[in-house]
Amino acid sequence: MDREKVIQEMKERVFYANEQLPKEGLIKLTWGNVSEINRELGVIVIKPSGVDYAKMKIDDMVVTDLQGNLLEKDSLRPSSDLPTHVVLYREFPTVGAIVHTHSVHSVQWAQAKRDIPAYGTTHADTFYGNVPCTRDLTEEEINQRYEEATGDVIVETFKERQLDPLACPAVLVSGHGPFTWGENVTKAVQNSIVLDEVAKMATVTEQLSPKIARIDQYLLDKHYYRKHGANAYYGQN
Repeated sequence: MDREKVIQEMKERVFYANEQLPKEGLIKLTWGNVSEINRELGVIVIKPSGVDYAKMKIDDMVVTDLQGNLLEKDSLRPSSDLPTHVVLYREFPTVGAIVHTHSVHSVQWAQAKRDIPAYGTTHADTFYGNVPCTRDLTEEEINQRYEEATGDVIVETFKERQLDPLACPAVLVSGHGPFTWGENVTKAVQNSIVLDEVAKMATVTEQLSPKIARIDQYLLDKHYYRKHGANAYYGQN
């Protein structure tokens, strides 16, 4: 394996994935980041902190080890959310890329401190059940190890609810916003797009029908498993 070539290709993927966030209306200013991991090489590539998207370049992408330590001389500072990504990569070994945004509709639910219920098949196509919202971080967690604790509370939520990170590739951090992930950067960004759409749909659904219940389990199963798993039949081979 040509290490330098692989890392350069990672930088290119991460750069273009980050560029998608404002194009898809998921962020404003610099309110987001995408990262990718290569577990064989032991590296993470992530967006630099606070860099204007219009000025950002491929070579600005930051390379770290799996503990978040910088690996390249004269590197820019990595996203401040890197410690959160590190925790998720460590605890969710099937995840290959992570996205964090402050997309409006998802943040509304995070600020309301609510799960996004599975109200329809658009939701069920991507998320197997409700998208969970974490508990609040404690004052001590925020003051002493905020970004790492953010990762910890996400992992805690998935363990307590016995959720598969790839079956529900998204979470809302209470009072903060969404994180999504996937096997690769393309899927991780797609999951952010879908998450914000279903968050918007859920908001309007409750406005139209305040006592609405989530869809039946058998309908959720049908739509999720026609796209995922060994017997999936949606799309082309």
